[in-house]
Amino acid sequence: MEDSEQLLLPVWRANLVLLTGEVGAANRLARMMTFSASYLKLMLAGQREFSEEFVRGVEAVTGLPGGWMDVPHAGHEIPPNARDAIDNEQPLARFRGTAHPVRKKTVLRPEPIFGQPAPARRSEEDTLDAEANRRHAHFRKVRELATQEVRRFERHLLHAPVELTTMRAKVEDVIGAAELDERIVADLAGRLEQIDKHRHMLLRHVEKLQALLSQLDSGD
Repeated sequence: MEDSEQLLLPVWRANLVLLTGEVGAANRLARMMTFSASYLKLMLAGQREFSEEFVRGVEAVTGLPGGWMDVPHAGHEIPPNARDAIDNEQPLARFRGTAHPVRKKTVLRPEPIFGQPAPARRSEEDTLDAEANRRHAHFRKVRELATQEVRRFERHLLHAPVELTTMRAKVEDVIGAAELDERIVADLAGRLEQIDKHRHMLLRHVEKLQALLSQLDSGD
């Protein structure tokens, strides 16, 4: 990590904590960044460092002004559009980078001997690289489509309580409309309870599924 990034890291982390102060905001931001929620929480806790590339990605995805993360802020200074983007989990850009800080290494390139042309790269290598890039791009595309479907299903589950309330009321009307056997009443009530219980279990599995998708790479 470069010295300038090291100096700005506490400010970046404080602003990240500020942006994710609401309940569930850390998970939502992680999904917007197509990033691991568990790693983001380690970053917030000061247990992992992160790069400027990730910080600029947060600004782009949430609609924050460029450089906003470099200056300390208070809660009331978060732009409304950025707060809405996180609250509604609506990214304004796509982040394709990484959070891991990488120190740039000096690469020594061999120079051709005076009077001799540099060796041409073999066409076979170019073909292999192009095919690898194509496969990687295809993987990212299908992963993004899968993630979108998982998020759509999660939103359906989150809005289900309204439908469950209506269904519960209709079933309770049936129970109240006639003197049913106690075993039947208990069975009807038990089914309603199990439906609600399994909805919560589904939500937990969907959240885990999104986290796993965000961690996948075509090389895994």
